[in-house]
Amino acid sequence: MKKHNGFRSNGAYALDATTTAMERMELYCAAHPGSPSAARRPRLFLRSHLWIALLGPSVEEGIVGIGKTVEAALRAFDAQYLAGLRPPAEALRRGLYNSTLNAA
Repeated sequence: MKKHNGFRSNGAYALDATTTAMERMELYCAAHPGSPSAARRPRLFLRSHLWIALLGPSVEEGIVGIGKTVEAALRAFDAQYLAGLRPPAEALRRGLYNSTLNAA
């Protein structure tokens, strides 16, 4: 069978990699049911031997996790998602998130 850039002409390698990635994501989500990855199900991409978990229209505008494995990318995605939910430490020190100060 003829190969082209690491993929067979019938796309079998690409299909195998996609199926494997989907299975690994399902296993990760089953092991971490309360994680942002399990709740939001980011899209997975393989670019230059790195897995990218993306929620949003692009890497620039979305929440992204990058890793050498599917699991590493999902862990990085979870960390970035949760970091976006926390107010910045500097703002906390200045009281910007204190409800009694912002109630007026």
